[in-house]
Amino acid sequence: METLVYLFPQLNFFAPKEEAYFKMLCPEDLLAPRMKASNFRLKDKKSRLSLLLTKSGSHENISPEKKTATTNNNISPEAALRWRDSFEDLIRHSDGVESFSQFLRTEFSEENIEFWLACEEYKTIDSEIRLISKAKHMYSVFIEAEAPKEVNIDYASKVAIQKTMASPTNTCFDAAQSKVYSLMKKDCYPRFLTSDIYLHLTKRKGPGTTMYRRRSRSCVFNEPRGEATSDSSDWL
Repeated sequence: METLVYLFPQLNFFAPKEEAYFKMLCPEDLLAPRMKASNFRLKDKKSRLSLLLTKSGSHENISPEKKTATTNNNISPEAALRWRDSFEDLIRHSDGVESFSQFLRTEFSEENIEFWLACEEYKTIDSEIRLISKAKHMYSVFIEAEAPKEVNIDYASKVAIQKTMASPTNTCFDAAQSKVYSLMKKDCYPRFLTSDIYLHLTKRKGPGTTMYRRRSRSCVFNEPRGEATSDSSDWL
C-alpha cells in the first residue's frame, strides 16, 4: 500500500512558488524515521545500563560488610584463639588466611595478602614458560605504577623487579614479598585481633562492649527522722 503525501512548494527551494507536487511514499518510507528513533532510544538505554553496571562494580562502591558476611562458622573458638600466638600461626592455617583476607577487604587492602599468596605459588613453578608468564602477570597486577592491585612497596624495589622481567627467576619477588609480609604483621595483624571478624570467631566481645548489670540501690529509712542510708555492697 502506498501513501500520497502533499509536499508544500515552500519546502522545495528549487520549485516555483506557484508549483506544488506530490510524491508517492511506501509504508517502509514512513516507518524508517520511527525505526531510527526507536534504535537510538534502545542504544541510549543500553549505554546507561552499561554505565550503571560499571559503577556498581567499582572498587569504591563495594560494601565491606557484604563481603564479610561469609565468615566461616566452622572454625572453633579454640583454633581461632591460637592465631593470637603469632602472625605466622595465623597465615599457616587456611582458615586463618581466609579470615584475615576478609578483614583486609574491610580495609580495602586485600592486595597485600593476595600478593603474598601469589608469591608463595610463584616460587613453586618449575616451568620456565609458566614462570615468565606468571612473573609478567604479577608485575602488571601488583607492582607497576597504577596497577589494579598495586602493593605499597618502595620505588627502588619496583625498579629492581622491573629489571628482572626480561629473564625472571623464582626469587625475583622475594624482597617485595618480605616487605609486604612485614607490613601485614606490624600494621594489619594487630587490628585484625581486635576486629569484629576475629572476636566473632573467638566468641568474645570487643573492648568496651562488656555489659555490667547494676542492682537497684536499697535505701533504709531511720526512724523517726526518715533519713535514708544505703548499703555500698548493693553496687556492682
